[in-house]
Amino acid sequence: MIELSDLRFFGAIADAPSLAAAARALGITPPAVSQRLAQIEARLGLRLVDRGGGRLSLTAEGELLARRGAALLDAAGALSEDLALRRGALTGPLRVIAPFGYGRIHIAPLLADFMEAHPDVTPELTLAEDPRGAIRGSSWDVLIHVGRLPDLDMTQRFLAPNRRLLCAAPGYLARAGRPERPAELARHRCGVVREDQADVTLWPLSSAEARQGVRITPAFACNDGEVVRDWALRGHGIVERSEWSVAQDMAAGRLEEVLPGWRLPNADIVALLNPRSGRAARVEAFLTHLVAALSRGEG
Repeated sequence: MIELSDLRFFGAIADAPSLAAAARALGITPPAVSQRLAQIEARLGLRLVDRGGGRLSLTAEGELLARRGAALLDAAGALSEDLALRRGALTGPLRVIAPFGYGRIHIAPLLADFMEAHPDVTPELTLAEDPRGAIRGSSWDVLIHVGRLPDLDMTQRFLAPNRRLLCAAPGYLARAGRPERPAELARHRCGVVREDQADVTLWPLSSAEARQGVRITPAFACNDGEVVRDWALRGHGIVERSEWSVAQDMAAGRLEEVLPGWRLPNADIVALLNPRSGRAARVEAFLTHLVAALSRGEG
């Protein structure tokens, strides 16, 4: 006989590239993973995993167990959630992936608020340099993305608008001068955030009358947007940042918009839903919570 706990355990193995990775995901030691896997195989009288080679490979029986087990776990989770809803409660895991900066500053506090309102929900927030890379896995429910999306065949929800802009510290603009046209950016110190393997040295600007792509040579760069923002605050040059990142600095006068008559493409905040969990009540409730809070400027 196989139990739901066995299915959850084997599901973690099926999602992992190796037994060592599965052990990390489960929070136990690799020998403990091997021992429990051997016990399940002995109980079923079937070999579920090919242990040869450097990468984990499921046997045909293992693939069947992973596929049918996932369906059974989904059904059990849906039943548990339906029963909880009958008593007016949300329950179950809520696995959220978000970018480092936006996730830490905005999503983490909103997730904490949601957890306090729904104590039977068990949230797990993963901050990632490239959240889109997590799409390849299945152990997530909601993936928060900032910026233009690739053509993905999955449900996407708009959460909030997000304007991108060029800005610099008043001290830098006083020393170096304020550019009046995009072409003048070439003589300025410019900083970029290197992320998602995007071409961050091309700034596609547009105005009411024209469009102009400006190729800049970075004077400084980092893969953490908040570091680049801090360097801009210290007067090192002009940077491109999302409005959510610099709104308070702009309001306080610590940063000023550069080329206000020109705009960069928006980088709106959206949520991607895992097809396996997109209809869960706790997921829908969390999305509603996010949209309401972000529309009020919270987070």
